[in-house]
Amino acid sequence: MDIDDPKDVVRRGYDALSRHYEQSYATETKYRPWLDTLQQRIPPAATVLDLGCGCGIPVARALSAAGHRVTGVDISGEQIRRARELVPEAEFRQADATDVGFPGAYLDAVVSLYALIHLPLDEQPPLLARIATWLRPGGWFLATTGHSAWTGTDDNWLGGGATMWWSHADAATYRDWLTRAGLTVEGEEFVPEGDGGHALFWARRP
Repeated sequence: MDIDDPKDVVRRGYDALSRHYEQSYATETKYRPWLDTLQQRIPPAATVLDLGCGCGIPVARALSAAGHRVTGVDISGEQIRRARELVPEAEFRQADATDVGFPGAYLDAVVSLYALIHLPLDEQPPLLARIATWLRPGGWFLATTGHSAWTGTDDNWLGGGATMWWSHADAATYRDWLTRAGLTVEGEEFVPEGDGGHALFWARRP
């Protein structure tokens, strides 16, 4: 992959700052209400994809501990290495989210938190359309997206000395993309962060 490829910037950034990222965000606390709600909506021993799983905490760990079958995918080799250590009961793959594939109607849920926003904009709608096909009828997609449109980098991300890259549309665009992908948007909320924030979507395959 070319070193100027934005995905390579993302991969190298998370390789460098895996532990720093985990320590900088109270993800256990922040994600818990979302994961609790998801578990109320999916069947026991559900098949779940954690797309952009990071080090496996907290999504893969919480869902695996509850008896669900979890596959995590992340572009960062260091994140995947740590995830395999931290959550040995789940399966993890190092891959670009846009390169993975699953059988149709195979998954009960797909969770993608703070991951879509690291993909080039033109790759996001096709990925959402594929995610919709992977879900069983009635399956859930839980995702954070951009709330306002922005593409750019931070050359000293989290003060850790590594560069990070993002690209996201606004919430209305994501709502449209989800609908066009064949999903029904069941819920949407604003998740504040610093001076801005993200949109959280609950969508379902009819």
